[in-house]
Amino acid sequence: MMQDHHPLAKDFPEFRDKIHALKATSTHFVRLEKEYEEVDKAIVRLENGLEHASSMELEHKKQLRCSLKDELYAMLRA
Repeated sequence: MMQDHHPLAKDFPEFRDKIHALKATSTHFVRLEKEYEEVDKAIVRLENGLEHASSMELEHKKQLRCSLKDELYAMLRA
């Protein structure tokens, strides 16, 4: 089963306007969102077999993605 990439706007459609506003005003948000997108895409490539890594590396990436998403979500709710 192919895994899909999940950008923030897709996962948090209710915050679409706030995501746009934070991208325009917060360099910290932009940096975190870029890192989240890169990690998420890397996980999708690994899960879809396009790239290879150990299960420990994949798990580390998933934990990092979760941590980044939690921090981004906190910024969106603030």
